[in-house]
Amino acid sequence: MLVVLKPGVSGEEIGNVRRQLAAMEVETHFIQGATQSVFALVGDTGKLNLAPVEANVSVAKIVRVQQPYQLASRAFHPEDTVVQIGHCKVGGGHKVVIAGPCSVESEEQMLHTASLVKDCGANMLRGGAYKPRSSPYSFQGMGEAGLKLLAKARESTGLPVVTEAMCIETFDLVEAYADLIQIGARNMQNFPLLKRAGKSTKPVLLKRGLSATLEELLMSAEYIIAGGNQNVILCERGIRSFDTYTRNTLDISLVPAVKAISHLPIIVDPSHASGKWSLVEPLAKAAIAAGSDGLIIEVHHNPAEALCDGAQSLKPEKFRKLMCSLKKLLAAV
Repeated sequence: MLVVLKPGVSGEEIGNVRRQLAAMEVETHFIQGATQSVFALVGDTGKLNLAPVEANVSVAKIVRVQQPYQLASRAFHPEDTVVQIGHCKVGGGHKVVIAGPCSVESEEQMLHTASLVKDCGANMLRGGAYKPRSSPYSFQGMGEAGLKLLAKARESTGLPVVTEAMCIETFDLVEAYADLIQIGARNMQNFPLLKRAGKSTKPVLLKRGLSATLEELLMSAEYIIAGGNQNVILCERGIRSFDTYTRNTLDISLVPAVKAISHLPIIVDPSHASGKWSLVEPLAKAAIAAGSDGLIIEVHHNPAEALCDGAQSLKPEKFRKLMCSLKKLLAAV
């Protein structure tokens, strides 16, 4: 339920409404927009007597939100959310390209790749220190040693770093090193992990689950926002379908669909969507043309020897070509 205030209300008037709502012992979230402010009432609001609130001269209207997600809804937050990560902004017209290897493998590999992607124009650096793998025998990541190498790459290049938190046990450690904490597709509905992310002071990149609906993705984001962390970026990375030609099927329609019903920024991962480096460029262009707030792309200086996802990683020269093409595309759209 939303309590929408009249445009131009004073801080004192907002405080009066806040006190009215606090007396009802209901959980409230306040968003102050450029022209209008809103209180969102979360939980079982069906039995609340809101007549006194509706009669307040500062209140324009009370709206019942039909969707199960409220805080992630554009009805609650009409303006685009802009997430700040270091010197980068995502959302509200700000585009970002996150690039780097799937996994941190060595100091030489990480520093070399970080320098390359920055030189090509990337805004942020990605790299996995903890890796969720389908096989228990596959490379699982370097753990804290990998996080330290990411920090070293950040110090060397100035690029904010993105890395995945896989579980509650290592969340604090990842939080200490990362500028943007990724919650991967397999953990999209790991609700204890989402609740912990909601308590974090770091922005969160939430990837869509392998077979998750749009509503399920936004409900997962709702867990994080309801926990107090409003800095959430969504990521479409392909969903499972009957086709086996690509690793996953990129749902490009999710981008404009999210834009219509949610204020959260959304980026696209063409690398995991395709599983093939040759498809990364066209899918990346399609994502930007559809209105994506950015891209997350796997880049490796020697994909043939990559310990993880080499087949979908771009070589530096291919990444440079893609970045040049994206500049022209952005100017066109």
